[in-house]
Amino acid sequence: MGKINILSVDDDFINLKLVSSILKRNGHINKVVEATNGLEALEKLKSNKDINLILLDMVMPVMDGSKFLDNLLANEEWKKIPVIVLTTDETTKQEVFEKGAYDFILKPVREYVLNEKIDKVVELYNN
Repeated sequence: MGKINILSVDDDFINLKLVSSILKRNGHINKVVEATNGLEALEKLKSNKDINLILLDMVMPVMDGSKFLDNLLANEEWKKIPVIVLTTDETTKQEVFEKGAYDFILKPVREYVLNEKIDKVVELYNN
């Protein structure tokens, strides 16, 4: 596969830009699409059929991460896309895994941790 395309979803502008800057330094990444809530993220998925990985915040206005995961699970095409949840709330860990999340990272996001998780997803696609 080579490089992957990522949808990064977070309502906090600073977090979104921080994650994007980390992603732009990762050689496995082709493009990063950003959304500021779950509803906008669903729209971005409709217009970007080539998304290979979703980075998802849980606490957002309009549509939170939990409702977004419900929508992903309900769609045959989208539910195959791995989701890494990025959150400050460790108590949501079990819930997000039950809703199909692939992995979980506590904020603040550390570059090496995010890159390790992305490397695992790239390996999944290459095997």
